[in-house]
Amino acid sequence: MKYILYIIACLGLCWSCDMNENPKAQISIESLFGSETGLKMYTNSFYDAFPSSTVVYPASSPYTATNTQNLYLIEGAYSPEMAGGWLWTQLRNINYFIVNSQQADVSPDILNNYQGIARFFRAYFYFNMMASFGDLPWINSPMDVDDPALYAKRDPRTLIVDSIKADLDFAIGNIKELKSSGCNEITKCVAATLKSRVCLYEGTFRKYRTEAGLGSSANEWLQEAADAARFVMDAGYSLYTGSGTEKSYRQLFISKVPVSTEIICAVTYDGDLGVVHGGNRNWTSTTFSSSPCLIRSFINTYLMKDGTPFTDKENYQSMFFSEECKNRDARLSQTIRTPGFTRIDAGQEVATAPNYAYASTGYHIYKFTLDDTQYDNVDVCDNNSVVFRFAEVLLNYAEAKAEMGTLTDDEWSVTIGALRSRAGITGGLTAKPTKADPYLQKTYFPDISDPTILEIRRERWIELVLEGLEWNDICRWKVGKVCTRTWDGVYIPKLDVPYDMNEDGKPDVCFTQKLDPDKIADVYYVYVGKTLASGANSNTQLDSDGHTLLYMKDQKRTWHDKLYFNPIPANDRVLNPNLDQNPGW
Repeated sequence: MKYILYIIACLGLCWSCDMNENPKAQISIESLFGSETGLKMYTNSFYDAFPSSTVVYPASSPYTATNTQNLYLIEGAYSPEMAGGWLWTQLRNINYFIVNSQQADVSPDILNNYQGIARFFRAYFYFNMMASFGDLPWINSPMDVDDPALYAKRDPRTLIVDSIKADLDFAIGNIKELKSSGCNEITKCVAATLKSRVCLYEGTFRKYRTEAGLGSSANEWLQEAADAARFVMDAGYSLYTGSGTEKSYRQLFISKVPVSTEIICAVTYDGDLGVVHGGNRNWTSTTFSSSPCLIRSFINTYLMKDGTPFTDKENYQSMFFSEECKNRDARLSQTIRTPGFTRIDAGQEVATAPNYAYASTGYHIYKFTLDDTQYDNVDVCDNNSVVFRFAEVLLNYAEAKAEMGTLTDDEWSVTIGALRSRAGITGGLTAKPTKADPYLQKTYFPDISDPTILEIRRERWIELVLEGLEWNDICRWKVGKVCTRTWDGVYIPKLDVPYDMNEDGKPDVCFTQKLDPDKIADVYYVYVGKTLASGANSNTQLDSDGHTLLYMKDQKRTWHDKLYFNPIPANDRVLNPNLDQNPGW
């Protein structure tokens, strides 16, 4: 997908990133839309809207720690003057096609197919903008520089989301292909998957964001979400299990060729053509990325293999890393480096421990990382980047039905039960839970008492961890305060004792409060004292229990409900004085 030669680029049709600037060039409509080939090549340009494997989403995650401060959560550190994202280039490109392709000399079904693809991308654009900013101007024409609509006020979200749904309904009804064998084309199922995501977002937004005053219509949107998900569920997709319990989940993200049984849409790459990315560096480099790693509070939510909560185990709070990783949901060992983890280095399989220079909590993410170290420091990765997959569809269906109170045991079995079965979990697969997990409730969702909804949320965050959906979950569920949780790490039994973290018989890491300890070769020393030699506070310290690793202990993160929406950038409000600002900004 990424290596398609876009006709827009070839013909010089480039537009600015601001709705207030002129298009830089024009070309005849006949040249663009004189054939189906022209329609196809033009709509190929829309695919660049999808995120690539170099995109990482940990900044406002409820379960990751990073080596950089998130200004968004620091009191007074972020303002409309610093904000961005009010960009409309993609929309003008799409609207230009929708309006002008009506003149194409092709049959109605061919035209409607490409119109459907275009309207899918308009819906995709608007949904992401709505989730970020709330109310928006609804624009359905490629405006000229003197168009009065450039200075329009924001329309209410109800109009925006109704328009998004209308675009997706048109796409589902008119796109010709049901599925794509290569997983890199917009099909009916891709459009239906996005519709299930949009409608679930809107339904739960209306239910939990009571300040919007839209709660009476929440179930209408939830039913639309369930119906859209059902459409995809009936299309023949299934969860991939071909690599076994211990490998199937991760194989979805490291495969060059998308696993078409489960993946509905992906961005694909080809090393032979030089179309590659540097995704490995996101998860291995201490300089290229913000070094995201998982926190212990989230690791604790992974179930035991028998389906019981890990936090029901006696003394789980004081369990060492190698012990807490045993007999757990198989997705844990396919998401972070656990004992037994290996990589390929110079052609040899090498036992590899969590790298504390990168993963400051000790929970080192490798879900998306190719196993050979040769990919780490250069842009040579060619594994696919998943955009939509069937697992999300199952989760969307289960959540929508549960929020309406209509999820049956049979539906639980084919959704949450199926996902957990793929992960090697043996218990609780065929019937909805009857008891709320107090740890999950207290730690992440204190306002939820329904055991089924709690477990679906657990499942969603574990199955889709770091796939870029968690921020929308936070906003629609109104649980922003979870972003202020302490960044807790591994439990340290004793200081100044070298520990074997991957159980290969060799010590890997030693935790110390000595500024200049006597070091053992090949052991990485983590300083956990309160202050550095300079007198500055250390980023890595111990909790009050004297054992639990804490990262950025002194970083104060504060939540305000205004953060559910980004501010309209100040510069854009200067250009268009009719844009009102989001509340609180």
